[in-house]
Amino acid sequence: MGRVPTRATTWLFFALLLSSSAHSFYLPGVAPRDFTTGEELTVKVNKLSSTKTQLPYDYYYLTYCKPNKIVNNAENLGEVLRGDRIENSVYKFRMREEEPCKVACRHTLDAESAKNFKEKIDDEYRVNMILDNLPVAVLRQRRDGSSSTTYEHGFRVGFKGNYAGSKEEKYFINNHLSFRVMFHKDELTDTARIVGFEVTPNSIKHDYKVWDEKNPQVATCNANTKNLVQGSTVPQEVDTNKEVVFTYDVSFKESDIKWASRWDTYLLMNDDQIHWFSIINSLMIVLFLSGMVAMIMMRTLYRDIANYNQLETQDEAQEETGWKLVHGDVFRAPINPGLLCVYVGTGVQIFAMALVTMIFALLGFLSPSNRGGLMTAMVLLWVFMGLFAGYSSSRLYKMFKGTEWKKTTLKTAVMFPGILFAVFFVLNALIWEERSSGAVPFGTMFALFCLWFGISVPLVFVGSYLGFKKPPMEDPVKTNKIPRQIPEQAWYMKPVFSILVGGILPFGAVFIELFFILTSIWLNQFYYIFGFLFIVFIILLVTCAEITIVLCYFQLCSEDYHWWWRSYLTAGSSALYLFLYSVFYFFTKLEITKLVSGILYFGYMIIISYAFFVLTGTIGFYACFWFVRKIYSSVKID
Repeated sequence: MGRVPTRATTWLFFALLLSSSAHSFYLPGVAPRDFTTGEELTVKVNKLSSTKTQLPYDYYYLTYCKPNKIVNNAENLGEVLRGDRIENSVYKFRMREEEPCKVACRHTLDAESAKNFKEKIDDEYRVNMILDNLPVAVLRQRRDGSSSTTYEHGFRVGFKGNYAGSKEEKYFINNHLSFRVMFHKDELTDTARIVGFEVTPNSIKHDYKVWDEKNPQVATCNANTKNLVQGSTVPQEVDTNKEVVFTYDVSFKESDIKWASRWDTYLLMNDDQIHWFSIINSLMIVLFLSGMVAMIMMRTLYRDIANYNQLETQDEAQEETGWKLVHGDVFRAPINPGLLCVYVGTGVQIFAMALVTMIFALLGFLSPSNRGGLMTAMVLLWVFMGLFAGYSSSRLYKMFKGTEWKKTTLKTAVMFPGILFAVFFVLNALIWEERSSGAVPFGTMFALFCLWFGISVPLVFVGSYLGFKKPPMEDPVKTNKIPRQIPEQAWYMKPVFSILVGGILPFGAVFIELFFILTSIWLNQFYYIFGFLFIVFIILLVTCAEITIVLCYFQLCSEDYHWWWRSYLTAGSSALYLFLYSVFYFFTKLEITKLVSGILYFGYMIIISYAFFVLTGTIGFYACFWFVRKIYSSVKID
């Protein structure tokens, strides 16, 4: 007889299924392209990136070989916000035709060019290139000594080191690129699809007798001396008035990898493989604790309701105690109800955006080949979800019998994005000062303004109008005219302590996944396990709701009826732990040394933490709102 699967086993299977399905769905992006033998392939160049500075630069910021005319690719909103700048290059191949060694160009470095190269070598900048929408990757050895293949994004601009017994460290540039293109051949049509793009960078001081601009030939790089590239050659030093000859060679290799799976190697670039069972185990513990808390909570509550109703039927003249005692004040409007409505409406907008974005990612619409797709989707969804923000904000405001609904609606539409935009504007000004390609151009900034005030703000007002037209929600009990005095609270029931305690469990639900998200953002890696992220998001909702309900119940039992704002802050305090973890991550995992880069990191983490606060606070508020209305409508009150 078969064994019945436990709930834990079912969840484990569901997690693995979603994670694996997200992986496979995430691979298709653009339609495959078939190349015939001899067809020209053009390598495109992207930004120069560094995990030490977090400031991307345009490829041609450095003195690299330029084509006669630089053509910029049309970029979407997400690519511009990420600092991507995709342009054409001088590197051209022909499909399945090997080039032993080809000269790209020659440059004599002036003082500024040499200085720029040295700065980028110091900051460990990497060059990013693209062929058939695949990013270039560098093979690297695994630290554990295994033979499995791992990759790094892009190749280093150069390196520092001692050469020929010199005591002084010198700068050397990677001026020779050995490209290898992997292709999957179609046996029926003899066409091929590109499934891999690798590069091996080298530094070579090239020699030549006479330079011919039309047909340049160098002794250290031609069909007969290809082995010199791989052997011990004199590296090319970077210094003022130094001449640098840029060269490359191309080889092609047939591969069994199919086009649909060509992103697999890029998605597994991280050395530290994800410990699936460890993460799932941690999430199961959080889920188990949440279930236990909910079970204890409900059993205690049902007993209270049964006792109260029994006392009513027996007409026992006993004094009421606990949460029933404050029934005449529990629905009294909070301090500054308009601001609470604004934050709740904004939280609904963030929740709707996050939920729809993750669903799209799960279905594979936001693949890595669609650069900037995730960022673009989040911005556009945020704009269109303003309808829900206005509706939820006005519904709550009408329940509080507010009259200035237009003012509250305007705050809902402007306050949160206004704060984010102010921080973003300051950070963008710092990036402009550094002449980085990560600075958002004026045209894109204007487009964001148009999306905000042209679509989002009107939608918030439309939602608010629809919400205010509906009849107000009726309270299950009447509110007394004179507020009841709250007794002295125990130290552990003080607002600050209970709020800070309430944020620990929701943060624990996202703690492990947060590490991988921060790694993908700040260490230039792809994030692709959206199936697992969706499970973490659901568990976050459950834990936020349950911990807020439990602490709200204890608060009402101690006759403190000021639960509106505290329910919001209890779950929202998890954002404080998120920010503290980002500080820990900064000092333990990152090697950022520049002041501007540090300001950028903490500026963006403040934005992320603030959004997380609004999201989790709204979840906690609605859970507590539902709970309080439920329990007070379940007892008989004269």
